[in-house]
Amino acid sequence: MADSALELILERAKDDEHKASLALNNARIERDTYYQQLQQIEQYRLDYCQQLTARGLDGLSASSYNHLQKFLGQLDETLVKQKEAGGQFEQQVEQCSEFWNEMRKKRQSIEWLQEKKQAERQALRDKQEQTMMDEFATLQFARKLRR
Repeated sequence: MADSALELILERAKDDEHKASLALNNARIERDTYYQQLQQIEQYRLDYCQQLTARGLDGLSASSYNHLQKFLGQLDETLVKQKEAGGQFEQQVEQCSEFWNEMRKKRQSIEWLQEKKQAERQALRDKQEQTMMDEFATLQFARKLRR
C-alpha cells in the first residue's frame, strides 16, 4: 500500500476516533445532566413533603389535602418516568464508549501497520547499504591484491 494512501487512511481513522470521542463526551454530559435533573426533582419532592407536613400541622381542609396529595402523586409519576429514562442514558454512554474503543483500536492498528512498513523499508535500506559496503570492501581488497 502506498504511503500516501496509508496516511490518508490514518487521518480518516484519527478523525473517526475524534468524532467518537466527542459523541462519548456528549453522551456523558447528557447522562450527568439527567442525574442532576433527577436529583432536583427528588429534592423538590422532599421539600414539598416537608411543606405539606408543616401545613398539615396548621390544619388543612380536605380539598386542600387532596389537591396537595394529587400533586405529590404527579411528582412521583414524574420520578418513575425519569428513573426509567436513566437506563437509556447509561446505555447511550456504553454504546458510545464501545464505539470509541473500536475507533481507537482501528487507529492503533493503522499506526502499527505504518510503523511496520517503515521498519521494513529501513531494513531494506540497511541491507542495501550493507551490500554496497561489502562490494566496496571487496573492490578495495581486489585493488590491493593487484598492486
